[in-house]
Amino acid sequence: MGEKVAATGFDLSDRQRYRRKLQLCLAGLERMLEEKSFDRPRNLMGLEIELNLADSSGMPRMMNHEVLERIASRDFQTELGQFNIEVNIAPHRLSGRVFDQLAEELRIGLAYADRKAQECEARIVMVGILPTLTADDLVSANLSRVDRYHLLNERILAARGENIALDIDGVERLVYASPSIAPEAACTSMQMHLQVTPARFAAVWNAAQVIAPVQVALGANSPFLFGKELWSETRVPLFGQATDTRPPELEAQGVRPVTWFGERWIDSALDLFEENVRYFPSLLPICDEEDPLRVIGQGGVPRLKELTLHNGTIYRWNRPVYDVADGAPHLRVENRVLPAGPTVDDVIANAAFYYGLVRTLAESQRPVWARLPFAVAADNFDTACRDGIGAVLRWPRSGRGGGLAEVPAVRLVLDDLLPMAAAGLDSWGVEPVDRDHYLGIIEERCRRRTNGASWQSAYFHHAVDDLGLGRTEALAAMTRRYCELMRTGEPVHAWPSA
Repeated sequence: MGEKVAATGFDLSDRQRYRRKLQLCLAGLERMLEEKSFDRPRNLMGLEIELNLADSSGMPRMMNHEVLERIASRDFQTELGQFNIEVNIAPHRLSGRVFDQLAEELRIGLAYADRKAQECEARIVMVGILPTLTADDLVSANLSRVDRYHLLNERILAARGENIALDIDGVERLVYASPSIAPEAACTSMQMHLQVTPARFAAVWNAAQVIAPVQVALGANSPFLFGKELWSETRVPLFGQATDTRPPELEAQGVRPVTWFGERWIDSALDLFEENVRYFPSLLPICDEEDPLRVIGQGGVPRLKELTLHNGTIYRWNRPVYDVADGAPHLRVENRVLPAGPTVDDVIANAAFYYGLVRTLAESQRPVWARLPFAVAADNFDTACRDGIGAVLRWPRSGRGGGLAEVPAVRLVLDDLLPMAAAGLDSWGVEPVDRDHYLGIIEERCRRRTNGASWQSAYFHHAVDDLGLGRTEALAAMTRRYCELMRTGEPVHAWPSA
């Protein structure tokens, strides 16, 4: 993305030409939906996990180019910062012992990558935000040596016209101005993909939006940034602010941010692609020679490159994806809500909970989103990011009375959502042994009210209050202990308390 224009930039006509191509792509997508051109359902899912590199003292290691050269696998790729890499797990069919298979593949891949990283005096750390990062680490000089990242940085800053402003008010408050998008590199997440038919897309996306706050409450793992304790999932407001193309005046006018939760329930996948084209000017107006309508007319499958590129620069927490695999087009919902880590078992448990629950909710005869205003779902998301495992959410009451009730997230999961997730995994054909093991991790996390964020905060305060360490030393000690426990493989709810 973007290498061919990295040196020359864009001229004034590029955006108009790109806008016309986007409209052609939308018309092509609409025609394909009308003609039912999409691949039949194959129950495929996939995972991507972003990782940090740190040295033996827990400090970030700016070595991703060297580490990736040693790993020498297409499963591992660069990410925005030189202390980031990403691992991609090949698509799997959602059935049988799929979650144990995923866990084994991930353990093998991460162990191999960690061995190669050690050759560069680095280690792999799976965490939402590396707690030892400082403002001096998140500068443009530490962006990965890949043209597209530098181009994206230039385009976001050009659209904004001024420094990136960070203002996150949580347990403590962080106010910081950055001359680049480098703070975004602090955000390391996991993305879960689910291939769906056009007929089911809206229900799956709506269901994913409904449960996003619950996912964050259970999986929060990013409480620290630049030495300050902020939100349980600080990664979410940080990512939103670090990619914000709006100066304050446009924000005051209600212009939508490129990182957003959305503003309404949808009826079709086309709704989301149309919104992306209607509301957001292009950041990277790179045009392809393909005429999508001509390709369709000749019986072919268009790549819709302009639409997919544009879609990739709008960071919905549940993002629509159009792709072509083995000559066949398909649609996916990409869930981008969760941070990485803490352990492989935690990651796979989060995946089992998500895939099971989204199936049950999407097939419900009385959808939750029909009884939950979208604005409340968005408020729930912010609440969960701020409060994590202690979040109290607003949720539709059961029975005829209707209305909304305030429910602790852990109680909602234990009483209502875990049985739904189990039923969804049964519908996918997942083996009961996998279902019970990984949903059992979610259950214990709720019963013990412990996730990655709560463990990090507790250890930090122990190091400061009981051991007498300074803030910087306490964060480094906590990070080292986190890494030790991460490598045991025990899920975070079983980690020794501070």
